Amino acid sequence: MPIKTFRGLLADGAQDTIRLSTGQGKVGYKIRKLELFPQLPGTESVESTVMIWRNEQDSVSTTTATVDFSNAQLLGAAMFHDSSSEGNLSPLYVVFYNVVINQYIFITNTETNSSGVGQSINYYLELEQLSLSDNEATVATVKDMRGAT
Repeated sequence: MPIKTFRGLLADGAQDTIRLSTGQGKVGYKIRKLELFPQLPGTESVESTVMIWRNEQDSVSTTTATVDFSNAQLLGAAMFHDSSSEGNLSPLYVVFYNVVINQYIFITNTETNSSGVGQSINYYLELEQLSLSDNEATVATVKDMRGAT
C-alpha cells in the first residue's frame, strides 16, 4: 500500500492538524512510523513528549506531559531526550494503537526540560494508506468523530 508522509516543527505547547479526509471517506490510514529530531541538536537540552490524537486537544501543557494509554483519543506517543552534554542522547520510544483513521489527526508537543526553555521538536510521520469498503469507511468516520477506539 502507498505511504503518505508528513513533517513539521512543533513548538512547546503546540498542536498540528493533519487533514486525512477525502470526499467519500474510502481512504483510511494506519500510523507506521513517527520519528523526532531536535531543532537545535547538541546545543540545548530537550525532553519532548509528542502525542498523536484522534481529536483536537483543548490545550497542550508546556510543563507536564501526561501519557494515558487508556485514553481512547490517544493514538500514539513518542519521547525524545537530548542533553547539551556530549553522549547523553536517549533513544526514541514510540507506542501506537493499530487503528484506522480517515478524517483528521492532531500532533502535540510538550517539552518538559527543567531548564525552563521550551524547545521545539521536528517530527516525521509515515501513514500507510488503505482502501476502505463503504462499511469500513462509515465505521472509521464515526469513530474519528466520537473519539472511540
